[in-house]
Amino acid sequence: MSDSPMRTSRSEWGLTTPSFVWLLVFFAIPAVIVFLFTFHARTPEGGVGPWSFQTWRELVDPDYPAIVWKTLRVSFKVTLWSILLALPCAYAIARMEKRWRAIVAGAIMLPFWTSFVVRVFAWKTMLHPDGWLQTCYHAYLHFKMWVCAWFSAPPPAVSNPGGCLLGLSYCPVDNATTTILDSEAAVVLVSVYTFLPFAIMPIYTAAEKFDFSLMEAARDLGAKSFYAFRKIFIPGIRQGIVSAVLMVFIPAIGSYVIPQMVGGTSCILIGNKIFDRAMANRNIPHASALSVLMAVSVLVPIAVVIWWRARQNARDRKRLEAETTRMMTSVATAGGVA
Repeated sequence: MSDSPMRTSRSEWGLTTPSFVWLLVFFAIPAVIVFLFTFHARTPEGGVGPWSFQTWRELVDPDYPAIVWKTLRVSFKVTLWSILLALPCAYAIARMEKRWRAIVAGAIMLPFWTSFVVRVFAWKTMLHPDGWLQTCYHAYLHFKMWVCAWFSAPPPAVSNPGGCLLGLSYCPVDNATTTILDSEAAVVLVSVYTFLPFAIMPIYTAAEKFDFSLMEAARDLGAKSFYAFRKIFIPGIRQGIVSAVLMVFIPAIGSYVIPQMVGGTSCILIGNKIFDRAMANRNIPHASALSVLMAVSVLVPIAVVIWWRARQNARDRKRLEAETTRMMTSVATAGGVA
């Protein structure tokens, strides 16, 4: 019996060691090397020079805070839209018959059978200024401007000199310059399409284990369907939502191909800057410093999520302890009265 714990410990170490070595060799050591490169200067030949703080002094650039902020903003938009679209999709799949769940889940993962670059290039073709999506976008903008002109009621002499019906000339749309391609909207759209399966699958995995009889009981007690969805279903799959947020936000913040192909010069993110410094300028220390900056931008939201989860777990534990104490007090009081 004394050898059993030792044998269990050896088997656990045997299972853990390959993963630990893999992370050490292909993640931890390269990350340390990249961090050390930031304390070197660049050589004229494009290599790594002697120890210096020159690279960090070069990061004091007024453009970098704006690029980091745009990267975080785009990543947040992509994550938000992915979660909003993944929630009803995962809910619908989890409520399907068991024989249909695998088919629909496989259909969601079907785009991964095609090359990632090919899919992004296909979106670039669809978002072309002469494409049908661009036509729909212009129609939406014209309708939006028409609604704005209708409710704002501009002075006819200034905003509608030609007597156009309902002030349609008050908010003109330039079809030649107002395009989806080479814009932040295109980057968000293609990124949501790309990362949406990464949001659906963790939420679906959590929803598959959810007890839907709780929602039926809530509706029997008078709760509306959306209220039961918001107050019972979403808190019940909270772990899946947190996993989906991390799985979408982390790759979105380091994305390079999508902004490069559909963002143009109007949506340059931190990944594009790292590529330019490493490949075009051959400035490895500068690219390493930007990579460290991007890693910090990723680790801070993760730390916030971990803190929020710990706080929620502590709050739930305190609530459960308070309810247990209240119930025991009620039982003891009832027993004393009897």
